[in-house]
Amino acid sequence: MALLAALGCGLVGRVFFAFSNFVMKALARIPDDQGMRAMQSINVTVLNPVFLGLFVGTAALCAVIAVTALLHWQSPGSAYLLTGSALYLVGNLFVTRAFNIPRNEALAQRDASSAEGAKLWRDYVVEWTRWNHLRTITALAAAASLTIGLCRGS
Repeated sequence: MALLAALGCGLVGRVFFAFSNFVMKALARIPDDQGMRAMQSINVTVLNPVFLGLFVGTAALCAVIAVTALLHWQSPGSAYLLTGSALYLVGNLFVTRAFNIPRNEALAQRDASSAEGAKLWRDYVVEWTRWNHLRTITALAAAASLTIGLCRGS
């Protein structure tokens, strides 16, 4: 379970890294209405079984691992397993729900060709990306912590 969760955290972290490192920068370089329309399309297509299965499935694994780590606290690696699970659950699941999804929903409701849409888009790029940086860091740190916990528990 810890191996699957570590792999899931790593994959999710890589997706978020790509967005922080070059996708959002590329979308910000093109005209506002085009960048906004592209992101609106991305936000629709990301809601697919493969990505959602990875994102939510990793969270479910982390929740089970966290409970197991608490129940077996004295076992080697438990602190790392709990830390990795918490990093993913808070830094990815919670941050996504509390900060990225509301911005995605607001973006979906705006007309990309309007002045209001252009203003929203410019703010969105900065704010959404800031929260995405946090998701990237916590997903990769979770993968590392779960891997250490897995190695220590062997």
